[in-house]
Amino acid sequence: MPESALVDLLRSLGAAELAAIALTLAALAGFAIARLRKRRIPPVAAPQQPAAREATAPPVEAPSVPLAAELPVQRETMPEPRAIEPPPAPPRASLRERLARTQAALIGRALQLVGARTLDSELESELEALLFTADLGVKTAEDLLASVKKEAAGGSAAQVRDALRGSIAEKLRRVEPRGEPLATAAKPHVIVVLGVNGSGKTTTIGKLAARYRSAGKSVLLGAGDTFRAAAREQLEKWGERAGCDVIAGPDGGDPAAVAFDTVKAAIARGVDVAIIDTAGRLQTKQPLMQELGKIVRIVGRECPGAPHETLLVLDANTGQNAISQAREFTQAAGVSGIVLTKLDGTAKGGVIIGLADEFGIPIEYVGVGESVEDLRDFSAEEFVDALFET
Repeated sequence: MPESALVDLLRSLGAAELAAIALTLAALAGFAIARLRKRRIPPVAAPQQPAAREATAPPVEAPSVPLAAELPVQRETMPEPRAIEPPPAPPRASLRERLARTQAALIGRALQLVGARTLDSELESELEALLFTADLGVKTAEDLLASVKKEAAGGSAAQVRDALRGSIAEKLRRVEPRGEPLATAAKPHVIVVLGVNGSGKTTTIGKLAARYRSAGKSVLLGAGDTFRAAAREQLEKWGERAGCDVIAGPDGGDPAAVAFDTVKAAIARGVDVAIIDTAGRLQTKQPLMQELGKIVRIVGRECPGAPHETLLVLDANTGQNAISQAREFTQAAGVSGIVLTKLDGTAKGGVIIGLADEFGIPIEYVGVGESVEDLRDFSAEEFVDALFET
């Protein structure tokens, strides 16, 4: 078709016809381009499958694997488990450490006073004043001073020291416990414990029970302090720690009835040791002191020969008042042994010398701390060594 005729044809067409022609041409162009692209990119060939093996080919045998039971057992050598050792117990504090305050207040001051001097009348007066203020008691202070004058008159400081040491040791040897520690005289071995409020009586019972239990003996406790608030609960806690039962009565009940029940139960159960607590009381309250005599009588009636021990617990902090307590309690209940507690926290431990000198009652135990092992058997030599060790 001539170009002029094509132009005239296009001019004669309307807008709608021209749009349709344009769309048709665009579609044809797109189709042509798509065909060209397909011709340039060859199709990806599918992978060829391997030809099947001929039937005559021999089969491949699988390698022979032995059964698990046929395999040699490889035993791994394990190291033997090492026993776990408990940590070592902390070293026991020396008695010298526990008696440091008493040592400084009594022997330390005396030795400082003597110094490098010889024993003359002036030094004797100074020593006398010191001893009379050292909670020894008047009689004991006079006896010690007389011994020093006799043994070291005109002598050196070393002679004064030796004379004082010898005199104190002589008094304390008289009250050392007799027999083996924790020995029992019967079954049950009945112990009645006395003392004023705050002396450490119930705590001493708990520690003593723990010591007997450690020695392999069965123990029964009697909560005879029915007046002090929480006394029974305190004793029951100690009983749990030591592994022993506690016989108790109602608050405000009769202490003698508790003592009776304790001894009766100890006999019925075949217990080795029965320890009976009593209400703390001031030595000036005579009705209460007489009640102790009643407890002792009832215990003896139920178990012939009992109580086998009557221990008086004294607080070293009370100083010379402990001597007054010992006097009244021994008259009321026939004390057989003394326990002097709280020696680690006081400078008045010299009262032990006064107690030994005036009463001659065995000092069974000394309390020098809070733990069970701090209730220690009394030894005169150990005690004197602790006082004079420098």
